[in-house]
Amino acid sequence: MNASSEYTATPMEEPVAVRSGRRLFTIGLPKCNDSAERRFPFTPEGAQMLVEQGFTVRMEEHAADSIHYTDNQYRSAGVKVCSRDEAFGCDIVVHLAPLEVADIRRLRRGALLLTLFSLCRQSAPSVRALLDRNVIAVAIDLIKDDRGYRPFADILAEIDGRAAMARASSLLADATHGKGILLGGVAGIVPCEVTIIGSDIAACAAARSASGAGAMVRMFDHDVYRLRDATRELGPWVVTSALHPRVLQNALRTADVVVYTGVAPVPDFGSEVVSQMKRGVIIFDLTHDCGKAFPSLPSIDLALASPMHISPTEPSRACYVNAGSAVPRTAAMALSNTFITMLGQLVDCEGVTNALKLLPGLQCAAYTFLGKPVNRHIAAIAGMRHVDINIYLTLS
Repeated sequence: MNASSEYTATPMEEPVAVRSGRRLFTIGLPKCNDSAERRFPFTPEGAQMLVEQGFTVRMEEHAADSIHYTDNQYRSAGVKVCSRDEAFGCDIVVHLAPLEVADIRRLRRGALLLTLFSLCRQSAPSVRALLDRNVIAVAIDLIKDDRGYRPFADILAEIDGRAAMARASSLLADATHGKGILLGGVAGIVPCEVTIIGSDIAACAAARSASGAGAMVRMFDHDVYRLRDATRELGPWVVTSALHPRVLQNALRTADVVVYTGVAPVPDFGSEVVSQMKRGVIIFDLTHDCGKAFPSLPSIDLALASPMHISPTEPSRACYVNAGSAVPRTAAMALSNTFITMLGQLVDCEGVTNALKLLPGLQCAAYTFLGKPVNRHIAAIAGMRHVDINIYLTLS
């Protein structure tokens, strides 16, 4: 045996880096210039989790000022702080308010836009611009999970209910412009009365906050089964009732706070009903109809202006809307958690089109798809005929 054969090298296995075939997306977070929308979709912690998953996150400068986070906090989380054009040029753009035409033209063709439906704030020019750019627009508050729940809509509704009661408590306690009273009573003093029309998540959140503060709470709905569920969840401290007109009118007449979260059919809250309410009553509309439930009252957007000074001695009243935008940082924390789950599903499906095919809960939330309106309400705004998205998904 010679020396060379004694020391012959034996091939050994060696780990080699393998690049994943999946392409992760760029996510753009532009600043919202709509003064009626102060909420922001991601906290720095939420954005960092996306970066750790492999996403590239680009945020416009000062985009998170409304929730009191600085650009440096996002930079530390791995986010690239950039110009408005760069943020809008990403694969996925998250912007909660409906976009103006000028911003829609900044979107990359075929991009995915994640936004809130906000039907009463959609405009025909904006819808047509989305169609011209072949944007896939998805309303996050219409997205359903595997159990049929709407995670984005539900968490925002819960925030709306709690924020409404927090603001009502503050307005009632204002010694100068309010009544100077507590929402909940103390020993020997009758507490405030809160009347809630509806029994959904927002209604239950408002009822829980009000009853926890010691207020007397009444809840009305047409759906007795939902009222039964609400009673089971809230306990005997909330009085529930079917929506009998006379019973409801009596409750509205003595209420210090009225919260409407939506029932079908909608009761008549015209000027005659409103005129019978207490002076200084605090009224909230937590639906997405921009205060249309109380047509005779001026609507005050809590994201735009300070609450109206309602004198307890004069018959002046107003309807407050957009309660959740008054606590935008809480909304950002809640939305971050939900977005992380949803964006992970997009990656697992290897693309937006595949995700729409494989996830029915995402599919039903799309309202424009590659130049076509696939939601009948959006199509009506644009003066067009909507087409079932399944037809396009089958052909793609």
